[in-house]
Amino acid sequence: MPDSFSDLYKTIESRKTSKLKNSYTKKLFKEGEKKIAQKFGEESFELIIDFLKGSKKRTIEEAVDVIYHLFVLLSAKKIKLNELNKEISKRKNVR
Repeated sequence: MPDSFSDLYKTIESRKTSKLKNSYTKKLFKEGEKKIAQKFGEESFELIIDFLKGSKKRTIEEAVDVIYHLFVLLSAKKIKLNELNKEISKRKNVR
């Protein structure tokens, strides 16, 4: 199980081309960008609902689902975590 964002992203990247037959990640990539975007939207909506009406535990669980699906979406667009880090660094001085 990944213990950091970087590990999670690396796992997602490796599952794109893995030979695992039951990989949910591989299935998402195979289904394409529209499905990846749809799943991100669904998970985001579920997070909002649990944030407003759910428990802390459910909010954490849904937040992790959102992060996972965000990383799949970024990977599908060939966006690396270091590119996000660069953007965060650029914005530090403006906020």
